[in-house]
Amino acid sequence: MEKRRLGSPGLEVSAIGLGCDSMTGRYGPADDTESFATIGRAIDLGVTFFDTAQQYGPHANERLVGRGIQGHRHEVVIATKFGFEIRDGQIIGVNSDPALIRESVEGSLQRLGTDVIDLLYQHRVDPKVPIEDVAGTVGDLVSQGKVRHFGLSEALPDTLRRAHAVHPVTALQTEYSVWERGVEAEILATCRELGVGFVTYGPLGRGFFTGRNKRGEDYADNDARHHDPRMQGKNYELNLRFFASISELAASKGVTPGQVAITWLLHQGADIVPIPGTKRRKYLEENVAAVGVRLSEDDLAAIDSALPPGATSGERYPTARMAFIER
Repeated sequence: MEKRRLGSPGLEVSAIGLGCDSMTGRYGPADDTESFATIGRAIDLGVTFFDTAQQYGPHANERLVGRGIQGHRHEVVIATKFGFEIRDGQIIGVNSDPALIRESVEGSLQRLGTDVIDLLYQHRVDPKVPIEDVAGTVGDLVSQGKVRHFGLSEALPDTLRRAHAVHPVTALQTEYSVWERGVEAEILATCRELGVGFVTYGPLGRGFFTGRNKRGEDYADNDARHHDPRMQGKNYELNLRFFASISELAASKGVTPGQVAITWLLHQGADIVPIPGTKRRKYLEENVAAVGVRLSEDDLAAIDSALPPGATSGERYPTARMAFIER
């Protein structure tokens, strides 16, 4: 597996990571046996970068990942996240109070079965807590040896600059894909100016570009895709045009649409690391094989023409979840 470096001096990770969120029921029923097998297969294939969060589950995802990497801790990079207050198994809301950050890290270390977190993200920016206080708290945890690298998620350029001035930010994680290109306006340029790596979640449009998608209404109510505005009603019909263009290009190369979507991201810069999520080995293998796909300049231009920034129909989250996105 090709390696890439996040940040400077940075953190070396596999060019494609594994998002583990779907392993604990967010996108259909959980299957721990298959999820453990998928983590093991990922390690066999050279995937070294595993992404989880205390909010996933909540807490159950960190426990699953911790069990899945047993015996392989020295081979992998674990990223997890703080930033939500969780009490009695319920997510209360965004909270990056320094005391809660420290409490969250202690819990994550225990659930992951490790003595250090390789990359610790603030999951969502908390407008009530100055980002300087957040960065300073994580810096203290780095000094204590409990965390190696600091990251942010869904942060705007000003927040990124302010945090980086207090403690170096190794990576920014934000949604980026062929149908979500908002980061191209300013955020990617800011990351490159500061030497911050970029981790892309949702590289397959929450499954839309796998070719196995269906209308949001056809998913169970407890499946996140049921509530995804881009998969609802007229939006779904309009967005199918984008899938058709990617599908045609994929067919011409003898690969899958999902592989084209991941490869497109890999072509956007050597500082970009996609983390497609799956709980199944066969889809993991398909995703990882994208590192061997090549797109020509003409291919990239065709994708840009078919899916220009801002062309996607619908918000990327329901209104309640968009409230957590810094805008």
